[in-house]
Amino acid sequence: MKNLYRASLAVLALFAAAAQASGTHAGGHHDDSRIGQAGTAAKVTRTVNVDMTDGMRFNPARIEVRQGETVRFVVTNSGRLKHELVLGTEKALREHYEAMKKNPEMEHADPNMVTLAAGGTGEVIWQFTQAGQIDFACLQPGHYDAGMKGAVNVAASAPVELADGEVRKVDKDNGKITLKHGPLKNLDMPGMTMVFQAGEPSMLDQVQAGDRIRFLAEKVGGKFTLVRIEPAR
Repeated sequence: MKNLYRASLAVLALFAAAAQASGTHAGGHHDDSRIGQAGTAAKVTRTVNVDMTDGMRFNPARIEVRQGETVRFVVTNSGRLKHELVLGTEKALREHYEAMKKNPEMEHADPNMVTLAAGGTGEVIWQFTQAGQIDFACLQPGHYDAGMKGAVNVAASAPVELADGEVRKVDKDNGKITLKHGPLKNLDMPGMTMVFQAGEPSMLDQVQAGDRIRFLAEKVGGKFTLVRIEPAR
């Protein structure tokens, strides 16, 4: 009877291990303190589009961000194979890749990654809290070895002085906000009234004409763009 009981326990243990290996794969493969943390849509300051191809490449493969930035990665799989983008340290990505080779049926659910079937589009919203290099890769079996990897260079943040401004107009149709503002030291510009591109659509819902705000503007793609806004203190 004891032998039968022990045998039953062994079978149950095997089933549990198999279920864990083939189930949803979440947690344990990234260290938030080293690569950052999951971001929220309301705090996104910039969107970066990334394409994944069957040539086992990311486009772009090198991305520049600033420490403290919350970035929305809009990821598209333009190939016919399944691909994914996973953020992590090189060590963590290698360990994760070895696990994927042994259990390719694992499904991902961590916020630092997105897995896409052919033609699919998804996103990762991530806040980069530490300066340095953060790697990313496709960990589908064979893809990492074929060179499907890239890196995010996180530049150390310098102290940022926000400018004061008053919202004069919110143009949701064109994604623009008109501000009467004081000097913009980072752009070496005097105070004036000017039109800015909203860095994120959500900014258009955060303010209305008459609001006093503090903000940071940068020149992005040739346009003066609001990359950060917050209520005036």
